Amino acid sequence: MTLRGTAAVVGVAESDLGQVAPGLTPLDLVGQATVRALADAGLSKSDVDGLFTASSYYPMSGMDTAEYLGIRPAYVDGSTIGGSSFVSHLLHAAAAIDAGVITTALVVYGSTQRSDGGRLVSPSKPNPYEAPYRARHPISMYALAAARHMHQYGTTREQLADVAVAARQWAQLNPVAFARGPLTREDVLSARMISDPLTKLDCCLVTDGGGAVVLTSADRARDLRGDPVYLLGVGEATSHRSISEMPDLTVTAATESGARAFAMAGLGPQDVDVVELYDAFTINPVLFLEDLGFCAKGEGGSFVAEGRIAPGGELPVNTNGGGLSYCHPGMYGIFTVIEAVRQLRGECGARQVEGADVALAHGNGGVLSSQVTAVFGTARTL
Repeated sequence: MTLRGTAAVVGVAESDLGQVAPGLTPLDLVGQATVRALADAGLSKSDVDGLFTASSYYPMSGMDTAEYLGIRPAYVDGSTIGGSSFVSHLLHAAAAIDAGVITTALVVYGSTQRSDGGRLVSPSKPNPYEAPYRARHPISMYALAAARHMHQYGTTREQLADVAVAARQWAQLNPVAFARGPLTREDVLSARMISDPLTKLDCCLVTDGGGAVVLTSADRARDLRGDPVYLLGVGEATSHRSISEMPDLTVTAATESGARAFAMAGLGPQDVDVVELYDAFTINPVLFLEDLGFCAKGEGGSFVAEGRIAPGGELPVNTNGGGLSYCHPGMYGIFTVIEAVRQLRGECGARQVEGADVALAHGNGGVLSSQVTAVFGTARTL
């Protein structure tokens, strides 16, 4: 509870998204996002004394990024727990700011996955106990969880398809979303099967892109350019590394990360106005909405069906279009944070959720392995 509201986000930005200009590197996209986020905050790179980053391209990402940006931070955190890393970095940054180790934190990421041929760049080695089954990493792992959820709770492919349809409807309201064409449930169901029961349209995009988030102390944030968005709570949890070691294919560690974040924030799911989830596959929002407490275990399929998380539905989920329709450059977690902040600042135009005071951003890493939840609020929530 001691960290509640002590740090605030004062700047967010994306790099160019989709398919970027030939010859640009992941660090070029990091640079683009950094310049834009610092401008958004009204700060310069000389203000940054804490750097938080992760990469599938650069094993020593902190040093590579600092060198590229031309900064000499007093604190560098390059810890990597998959796509949730950047939500995790919020906790680390807030703790460092509160301890007086740093004053200004930059959380940043960049990837040219689409330009590099659309294949995930990863230093991970295959699990020797899973390799004989020749699973298609990571989609077969998520397909396994989806199949189990369908068997155990009666979740249907139609309900999973509705997740993709809702994401596309939000993306159609986002001018920088990669996929904005019409999409129906039938389109998803009839698409090419990739790993049963997930079709191509149950899977996230492959894009280039980067993002940056700037945090500082709440006291300092009030003197800067825009309206601060306060970090009210954040929690981390990890349950396994390999899918064969996942304790229960239908329950993720979001049950723990969410509980920790809500406890720090002094809030609950009923207080959240907008939800940004890591939707690498359509099963993800089903699992996370259950595990974060928005519905009971086993009810996620019916909860997401028939437009309930789409524009005009009961709960706005993935209002930028998510990894399914907005962008997904290898790791997506930082984009959940960017959209949550923009919603609370009222900057989202046609997709804006009116009166939003509390937003949740949730990151996922590995194969449903690491889960990190962050709760943000406007000044009215302090």
